[in-house]
Amino acid sequence: MSSDLTELVDRLRRDRRAHPYRGRREYSLAARELGDRCTGLIEAGSAATVVPVLRKAVDRMTTALMYMDDSSGVVGDDLQQIMDLYARACVASPPPPKSLAGWLVKLECDGPGWPRIRLRDFASALGAKGLAEVDRLVAERAEVADPDSWTGQFAIRDLRQQLAEVSGDVDRYVRVLAEHLESAVQYQRIVDVLRSSGRVAEAIDWAQRGLKDKAGWPHTEELRDTLVDLLLDHGGEAEALAVRRAEFERHPTLTAFRQWTRTSAHVGATDPTSSAIKHLRQRVAERPAYLSELVDVLAATGAHDEAWTAANTDPNQFGRQRWIALLEQRRTTDPRDVIMPYQHVIEAQVNDSGDKQRYRGALPLLDALEQACEAAEQRDAFTTFLADFRDRHRRRPTLIKTLDSAGFYQ
Repeated sequence: MSSDLTELVDRLRRDRRAHPYRGRREYSLAARELGDRCTGLIEAGSAATVVPVLRKAVDRMTTALMYMDDSSGVVGDDLQQIMDLYARACVASPPPPKSLAGWLVKLECDGPGWPRIRLRDFASALGAKGLAEVDRLVAERAEVADPDSWTGQFAIRDLRQQLAEVSGDVDRYVRVLAEHLESAVQYQRIVDVLRSSGRVAEAIDWAQRGLKDKAGWPHTEELRDTLVDLLLDHGGEAEALAVRRAEFERHPTLTAFRQWTRTSAHVGATDPTSSAIKHLRQRVAERPAYLSELVDVLAATGAHDEAWTAANTDPNQFGRQRWIALLEQRRTTDPRDVIMPYQHVIEAQVNDSGDKQRYRGALPLLDALEQACEAAEQRDAFTTFLADFRDRHRRRPTLIKTLDSAGFYQ
């Protein structure tokens, strides 16, 4: 190890007694300088020189992050870059495979959870012997791991899944992934590997199972999109359309409507707008909270008058900011319609005791009301409202002062 690299690595040693916020920028700069120097040496054919340097850097940075505030994630990103660079160096100049395997397993199973270990990046450096050693060590860990330790179990599971992935054995990979179908992501990974292997029927089956088992979970949208793409690519237009319709009927949102419409147009099917609106109206009758989605769908299809009429049936289903946004949209086309609603919103704003800026927040609403009255040629309506408003709230000197300062005189 050259003296200048030694000096750079030494700068990555962190005194755990140091203040968590102290020296973070300098630490990050040192890590990046080391990364740049090592990158140059790898590209110059001197990877063997930097392999031990980078491993030591990873160890020191991993420890340092346990005592350093890294809420910005900058140093964590630096560490991951050093880890990735180490993998690159190992591929160019492989260290003893058993030693590398032991270090990787120990870092994953005993470490704090960072950096992210990607076995595929180390696969060629590990070779058959190193991967077999990882497999053996993981099996040993699994026998003695605490079943109640989430972190311990996760590390073992992650390594087993990565081993299966780099093995190239699709059936093994699917089998290992299927052991823990805890999220839509697992289903997605199975679908992806089957799809890339040309096993389309199995990929479709797994995607359908995932949507059934994890309906409404995070990342199911990605799984649904993949299923639709698979069906469309292999002659399943009707099935793809049924997937989109089923999702809209399950959870009728603007996003689901747009996806259904897009797929319908792609396969040349009848526009689903009429059916979608009818279904949404029925859903609103059962659950008024869906009124917002109905308004969105109507507006998206250009039925702005219907959207406004629907919204006015129950304004309480909209949050104040959303309702104000609707008023702003309507004010540009039909200012008469928003005069009374703006008055109600202004009253609600100044009476909102939970908003410390409630009086100042009323000013842009008053301005919008004034513009609506002028556009509707009802200037007297604003003058009358303002006079009545000031009179009713005359015992609120702060509000009156705020109105005066903004030019809303009687």
